[in-house]
Amino acid sequence: MHEMSLAMEVARLVEEQMTRHPGRLLRVGVLVGDDAGVEPDNFQFCLEAVFQTPPFTGAQTELTRVPGDVLRLDYLEVDDGRPDD
Repeated sequence: MHEMSLAMEVARLVEEQMTRHPGRLLRVGVLVGDDAGVEPDNFQFCLEAVFQTPPFTGAQTELTRVPGDVLRLDYLEVDDGRPDD
């Protein structure tokens, strides 16, 4: 099941971004193309499993289906603890 490998790579990318923008991870968005060679339901399941483990515990995942062969980290929603956001 290569979807788990892809989910782990998304987690690696998220972790890399979190070192630059620290805070509590709330949500992760991923774009998945219809021709990306990914089974969306399996990928969603794998993402949810990976993002229920530390340091991501509790983060929600959102897949957005798009045309083409896109597979890309779309956004991170992070609570940095500052009240001005």
